[in-house]
Parts: sequence; C-alpha cells; structure tokens
Amino acid sequence: MPEEELSQLEVQLHRFNRLVADLMHGATARNTFLPWEIAILLDLEDCQVERRRRIEILRQYQRAVGRQMEHGPGPPMKLSEFLTMRALRRPAKTPPCASVDSRLAS
Repeated sequence: MPEEELSQLEVQLHRFNRLVADLMHGATARNTFLPWEIAILLDLEDCQVERRRRIEILRQYQRAVGRQMEHGPGPPMKLSEFLTMRALRRPAKTPPCASVDSRLAS
C-alpha cells in the first residue's frame, strides 16, 4: 500500500476513534464532520442499543473498525454492519438495530 494511502487511513482511523470517544462521553465538541462521519452518526441513531451496554458495544465496534482499517481501505464500517456481523456469529434474542432486521431477513 502506498505511503499516502497509509497516511490517509491513519488520519481516518484517528478521526473515527475521536468520534467514538466523543460518543462514549455523550457529546461532541466539534461542529464539522466528514460525510462518512455523518453516515456513522445517522446509522448510530437508527440502532437501538441498550443504554447499559452502549459503551461496551461502542468499544467492541471501535476494536472491529481498527482491525478493518489494518487490513483494508476505509471508510470505517457502520455500527449496523458491525452488529449484523456480530449477530451472525452469535445468535441474539433480538437484533438491536432496525437495519440488522432487514439484512438478516434477506
């Protein structure tokens, strides 16, 4: 992978990690977002994550995105994609995201 692409992936991963850290703390201090960050925020709104498990799930999601970015190009996967992969590995009682339901049904 060319050095320029590696640099871009590092910046993207750093921005993603900052976004997730902000979400774990409950607020973002910035007002400018890249299109892929907005897509992640909107996707997060669609997902129904239990409050008591939210931080744990966001940490798992953050680690999964870190692995994804190590092996391939960005942008980071959405939370619904992570939850779908997780649900397919471990059958859950009820999927926590509406988009998970539609993907599993097809």
